[in-house]
Amino acid sequence: MTGPRNSVDRLGRLLNLVPYLLARPGILISEAAADLDVSERQLREDLELLWVCGLPGYGPGDLIDMALDGDRVTISHDAGIDRPLRLTQDEALALVVALRMLAETPGTGSRDVIERALAKIENAAGDLADAPVAVKLPANAEKLDQVRAAVEGGHALRMTYYTAARDETTERVVDPMRVLMVGGRAYLEAWCRRAEATRMFRVDRIDAFTELDEPAAPPPEAAPQDVSDGVFKPTADLPLMTLRIGRRSRWITEYYPVEEIRPSSSGSSGSSGSSGSSVSSGSSGSSGEWIVTMRITDLGWAQRLLMGLGPDVTVIGPPELLERIREQATAALDQYSSPAR
Repeated sequence: MTGPRNSVDRLGRLLNLVPYLLARPGILISEAAADLDVSERQLREDLELLWVCGLPGYGPGDLIDMALDGDRVTISHDAGIDRPLRLTQDEALALVVALRMLAETPGTGSRDVIERALAKIENAAGDLADAPVAVKLPANAEKLDQVRAAVEGGHALRMTYYTAARDETTERVVDPMRVLMVGGRAYLEAWCRRAEATRMFRVDRIDAFTELDEPAAPPPEAAPQDVSDGVFKPTADLPLMTLRIGRRSRWITEYYPVEEIRPSSSGSSGSSGSSGSSVSSGSSGSSGEWIVTMRITDLGWAQRLLMGLGPDVTVIGPPELLERIREQATAALDQYSSPAR
């Protein structure tokens, strides 16, 4: 599957492709592919995509047009892509604010690149870049500022942290590495002495912390994690949960990483036998059901999630999760059947 890195590479190649072809009308595709260091097949795929790109409106006169004559290609209409990009005031200001926030985030890589880009945009924006701006910081902004200051101080931290997956609060000592934003949330990445591994701690779940006198000293193996695809990295050793979900619960597949989604071959809900078990006693036999598989780190977390979703979700596996849900559901029903005191 094409990943984010390949998408970025292709975008850069497409932006360079138009001025390259404009300067070389009628160039052989094989020659262009060699110059651009891509295969002929990849170049033809790029040309097919480029042919349907253009200015907003996307009418026939707004799209990039080209002539493919055998093995030669010529750009006949560039849709203005050869002209310098003109930002509106709102677009320029949004870029300035975003780059300033990024530059101030501790642990951000390629800071020199960010500062150069910021300087260019500020210079082009002129007085607009100095206009007062109201920036909406993430939730717990004050706590985030305190965590950033602690990271910049270079000291180890003793903190009280709530782990949602296990629904527990623990105290631990960590060696901070960086603060970063992922999916709109702030995280502290640090070496956790308790787990003896690098961990990502959500800032809004840090209940309290104290700076210690000793300096932060992450060991050599404490490498920063790649968060380009999110914080959670499903691995084959984690339990695999299988669900049958109705239309109202399809948000699960957008909110959580899933391994597979396929249409349900049966409209009936799971039963207490080998085929599965419903979270509630209701039937989920409506059309449009999906079978979803996803990796989970903790059965307790999955149990709490599923018990709150109702009859629109049926649990198929694993067996341990089915048993836990049955026991909890049975205990809840017993409470209703007990006489009032």
